Amino acid sequence: MEFRPKRAAVMSKEEVMDQQQPSRPTWSRQIEFTLAGIGCAVGLGNVWRFPYLCYRSGGGAFLVPYLLMLVVLGIPLLYMELTVGQYTRRGPVHALATVCPLLKGVGMASVAISFIMCTYYNVVITWALYYLFSSFQAPLPWQSCNNTWNTPNCTDHATNSSYSSTASQEFFKYKMLGQTNGVEETGTLRWELFLILILAWILIYLCIFKGVKSTGKVVYFTALFPYVILIALLINNVQLPGASEGIAFFIVPEWDKLRSVEVWVNAAAQIFNSIGIGFGSLLAMSSYNSFNNNVLKDTLFISITNSLTSILAGFVIFSAFGYMSYLQGIPVSQLAVDGPGLVFVVYPQAFANMPVSQLWAVLFFFMLLCLGLDSEFAMVEVLVTSFMDQFYQRVIRIFKRQELFVLAICGVALLLGIPCVMQVGIFVFQLMDHYTAIVSIMFLAFFEIIAVCWSYGVKRLSSNLEEMTGRKPNIFFRLCWLVVDPVLITVILIFSIIQFRPARYGDYVFPPWAQGVGWVIALASIIWIPLGAIHTLWVLPGSLMKKLKLSITPYALNETEGLYKERGGGTGEPSISVISSNTSLPEKSQFETNF
Repeated sequence: MEFRPKRAAVMSKEEVMDQQQPSRPTWSRQIEFTLAGIGCAVGLGNVWRFPYLCYRSGGGAFLVPYLLMLVVLGIPLLYMELTVGQYTRRGPVHALATVCPLLKGVGMASVAISFIMCTYYNVVITWALYYLFSSFQAPLPWQSCNNTWNTPNCTDHATNSSYSSTASQEFFKYKMLGQTNGVEETGTLRWELFLILILAWILIYLCIFKGVKSTGKVVYFTALFPYVILIALLINNVQLPGASEGIAFFIVPEWDKLRSVEVWVNAAAQIFNSIGIGFGSLLAMSSYNSFNNNVLKDTLFISITNSLTSILAGFVIFSAFGYMSYLQGIPVSQLAVDGPGLVFVVYPQAFANMPVSQLWAVLFFFMLLCLGLDSEFAMVEVLVTSFMDQFYQRVIRIFKRQELFVLAICGVALLLGIPCVMQVGIFVFQLMDHYTAIVSIMFLAFFEIIAVCWSYGVKRLSSNLEEMTGRKPNIFFRLCWLVVDPVLITVILIFSIIQFRPARYGDYVFPPWAQGVGWVIALASIIWIPLGAIHTLWVLPGSLMKKLKLSITPYALNETEGLYKERGGGTGEPSISVISSNTSLPEKSQFETNF
């Protein structure tokens, strides 16, 4: 059957959106979205991953590829995501199904990866709360080795020896975690951590249970207060002996490091992961913007603030590194620094030797709490938005109120996070983080760019922006979307595969069966991409060639028969629909002009 244009079937964008979701909320003030976006992008990774990458990539030399990748990768892709979210007024699942039906699974994968991450990311908030509560003790419990959990190898003094451990290391490993020797030994539930995990989820629920109305109020504090603490810490740290050597290591480049491809790939990956491209969080939050909001202004503010925060945190951390090198009597380059240990071992160790140590410890871990909360409720919001878009009536029929549905999601995530607060928890955490944040996200990013930049097309994206803001993006953004960013993401994906290393924690290498579990975790999100493609081809009408053609036609799933609409579900439920065999498609120009 031949599909022919049928202009009478074309509705305005506003009419279609009103039919799909009559009362979609919006931010009370646009500044609330900007602050929420900053809170989502600026997280714990700015405080530990960025300084760690700088440390092992030649200090200031890392800033060169980092800032370049911000300009050519971070800003254009964030601009793209915010545009798609604001224009479609949908979460990642429906937005991706709209722009490229064949790759609608990318949106589903974004929801899956956000849910997986929120189950273990909240454990970091739990650790921060544990340290925060412990910081009110005098002296600090990681300040000496005169505690029941300390071993004979413990030393009160900073050390780089593999035969001894500091009081800070032993507090983290033995007191808080009660760590076992490996993933084979599960140990018992750490009740203190479990109760604090419950508290962390209560805090998350209180931040998001009213949707953007409650989130918008919380971000005024959680997004802004960390900067007050960072500046206070910086003022304190620069006065410590040895701080200048640490700062010099941070800003003086080792130019030879720029010859390493790994440094460039790490810079691009850090920009990518820090801003959160592919996670769906910012796309979901932008769907609550007013239709005519200035997308470019938010893009620049969020992305530049994110990078400036990383650099500010770099000065704070490296000034502390200089102080630690002064205490140890070794160069900054020889300090033992690694990932989460940076903020839960190395930095607390520096606090223990500072004047008024309790004050700085409380401020630092409260800052970590604020940074973690912003990123965590953004991940949960992706899931809530997607379910409310897709199963609105069923959710309301079962849970009666959205607040109870959000409570159910938080409850399920809490239960799934229990393995991370057992004695084996640090190994479970490391395994999940390695295969989710490193493996899965690169595949998601690659297919998202293919869906939006190439399938949907730069021309349509530019027209959408012009409809919303009155002006098209300049040639720089169009060139990045069309050529530069797809090539860069492809290169990053290839090098991520080539340089892939199995998960490990310190010197402990996970056994093969645990690596297999890690790949199952990775596939739990990636698998939705091929499944979504298969389902799209299954439900679209016509021959195989016609199905393939429709599957890369934007809005092909937005007509008549419900693809996600519940059978007999009544009216008013948000749905994405599939074209029936007797439905005509608007002309291409109508898609670009009217929709």
